[in-house]
Amino acid sequence: MDTMRDRLAPVVSRLLDEDPRVAVVLAEIGRDGFEAARRRHPDRVVNVGIREQLLVGAAAGMALTGLRPVVHTFASFLVERPFEQVKLDLGHQGVGAVLVSAAASFDWPAGGYTHMAPGDVALLDTLDGWTVHVPGHPDEAETLLRHAVAAGDDKVYVRLSVQSNAHALPVDGERFRTVREGRSGVVIAVGPMLDAVLAATEGLDVTVLYATTVRPFDGAALRRATETAGTDVVLVEPYLAGTSTGAANDALSDVPHRVLGLGVGRPELRRYGRIEEHVAAHGLDAGSLRERIGGFLTARRSPVGA
Repeated sequence: MDTMRDRLAPVVSRLLDEDPRVAVVLAEIGRDGFEAARRRHPDRVVNVGIREQLLVGAAAGMALTGLRPVVHTFASFLVERPFEQVKLDLGHQGVGAVLVSAAASFDWPAGGYTHMAPGDVALLDTLDGWTVHVPGHPDEAETLLRHAVAAGDDKVYVRLSVQSNAHALPVDGERFRTVREGRSGVVIAVGPMLDAVLAATEGLDVTVLYATTVRPFDGAALRRATETAGTDVVLVEPYLAGTSTGAANDALSDVPHRVLGLGVGRPELRRYGRIEEHVAAHGLDAGSLRERIGGFLTARRSPVGA
């Protein structure tokens, strides 16, 4: 099966043909996939070389002229390295772009920590007005890419990963989807974490929500789920643990609740290893998730003064 990133160049190349506003800005990464599109649209497919600050700055300049730039490289070079340009050239100037990343939190372990970005969504949370899509399957990535490009002049981040669920689900670029209903807690599985969450919660009386668009956070869906499942909530995210706990807390601010955030831990894992080893080391495999989710949902608060 192809990967989410395999869908990027074909989908966006078609959009370049269909919409004269669409442009692509690259920093070497992914240039081969856009070579045919560059020959057809040399003025709207630009490779700036390995200069990530310029990558975002050039995209912002294009947006100021009315174009809809799609900007692509590894997540650590797209969000972290040029963060000042993301903040100022896009945000401060009030223009939008579609940032499409690859490598996710640890998709290329052999590349070392420079090519890992577990904090990318948390970093974007410090800025206003970003939409964040985290597809869990290549088909979902294609749908969300189209949503992102069609989103007027919005600022959109599409987080692509090698990790994928076995099957795609319908996604609309807005709402969480209920994939299992229960009465003893709510588990939100983000993007490629769905299969592991479903395996981990098999036989548990919990509601499972599937999130592929995490910003804006669908607080209404979470509130509806808690009406029957109770207000114990577990978030399982493929990036920095706890990234969305604040959003969940805000959604439930007027009711007593508990929230557990599971995801990539803060300690750096310095051995390259394989993706599967990083998943296990961060406790994101099905067995570890079952232990952590089950322990949280069955825990009882000690009486005051006990």
